[in-house]
Amino acid sequence: LAPWVPVVGLEIHAQISSNSKLFSGSKVRFAAPPNSLVSFFDASLPGTLPVLNRRCVEAAVMTGLALNCSINKKSLFDRKHYFYADLPAGYQITQQRVPIAVNGSLSYSLCIDNKMSQMVTKTVRIKQIQLEQDSGKSLHDDSRSQTLVDLNRAGVGLMEVVMEPDMCCGEEAAAAVRELQLILQTLGSSQAVMAEGQLRVDANVSVHHPGEPYGVRTEVKNINSIRFLAKAIDYEIQRQIEELENGGTILNETRAFDSKLGCTVPMRDKEGKQDYRFMPEPNLPPLILYDAKSLPANMNHQQVINIDWIHERLPDLPSVKRKKLVEQYGILPEHSFTLLNEDGLAEFFESVVKQTQMKPKKVIGWILKDLLSYLKQHSLTVKESPVSSFLLADLLNLLEKKEISSTAAKQVLAELWKGEGKTSLEIVKEQKLELLQDQKELEQICQAVIDGHKNEVIMMVLG
Repeated sequence: LAPWVPVVGLEIHAQISSNSKLFSGSKVRFAAPPNSLVSFFDASLPGTLPVLNRRCVEAAVMTGLALNCSINKKSLFDRKHYFYADLPAGYQITQQRVPIAVNGSLSYSLCIDNKMSQMVTKTVRIKQIQLEQDSGKSLHDDSRSQTLVDLNRAGVGLMEVVMEPDMCCGEEAAAAVRELQLILQTLGSSQAVMAEGQLRVDANVSVHHPGEPYGVRTEVKNINSIRFLAKAIDYEIQRQIEELENGGTILNETRAFDSKLGCTVPMRDKEGKQDYRFMPEPNLPPLILYDAKSLPANMNHQQVINIDWIHERLPDLPSVKRKKLVEQYGILPEHSFTLLNEDGLAEFFESVVKQTQMKPKKVIGWILKDLLSYLKQHSLTVKESPVSSFLLADLLNLLEKKEISSTAAKQVLAELWKGEGKTSLEIVKEQKLELLQDQKELEQICQAVIDGHKNEVIMMVLG
């Protein structure tokens, strides 16, 4: 039989980094006391109206441009109806008919056979990016068999990034989401911290034989870590293949990933497609954006959003930053990935390079092998490192001037790590770690050793 072809498509909800919610003035803050950030509109009291948050629109435009999308100059808001305890209005405001951005692409790299030196670049198409509200949160208290509702998150602005089914395994999906996460963080459009629910991934998975139509797909909902994403997808692919090979059928259902068991479990079936009764949102006019050409002359710039103005101010994206690091410092491409994957590490590296005479290629070894392993061991971020870029540069200068050996330099680094405020030179002097340059002094030391061990010397000579 021909091998199975897995197909993976992702839907990603990224929480927009904004001080207030998408349609209300309520503050956005993680882990605030339950129901402390809820306006009348968030609670859906009668007579309240949505007011669109400009910052959220700008973040979505910026993200769309960074993902090579076409930005729609006119987009529309819709109501998506479903009943759930943490959705007080009974509908979510989203963009179903005409979203803010369409037809983009995301390039990502992954290593072949876990070899960092063999990297391949792939591209996934982005179908669309839409603006929508988040729902609240239901907290199930099993001991009292009751459910509590916290509406702090209700109405928080989300960007839903819908990817085409262009991937075939967990590793590809994980690499694509990691790249998207870096892009969002670089833009500042989302902090994208998965542990705080700021980036949640739904994966659609199916398998089929080559040349045949796509198989029935399942949706694995709300995956909240990149590691679990890869595991959930690979498990689901295997499960479907085994099910089909044993003569079973795949149900079009929603599943969840149980991270403790390492498997996906059914949540609810999709039999009888849910009718969301989409309708135009009557309280919001179409969202109109402009570019330099279409901007009316007499328009107040504070009131409109100019796509070209945002485009000009886009920061360097991770792919460009990596390229620059490789070209400027002659480091290996795979090292440029590690530098950007750790928040603040690229800046740390550049800072050390500026302050030392050592070649960047040698500096990178010290940072990736020694410094990074210390940080990982102690679960610290680069910004929390007790060894500053200045201290490390200072140490590498001593090594470069051949005042100490690389073994001694490692000892000094271990001392610097204790954060006792000593300089490298002070540690070298205290522990007498200098390399001797003076031949006479070296001869005297050797002579003294021989003189102090006469018996050993005789044994050696006789032996």
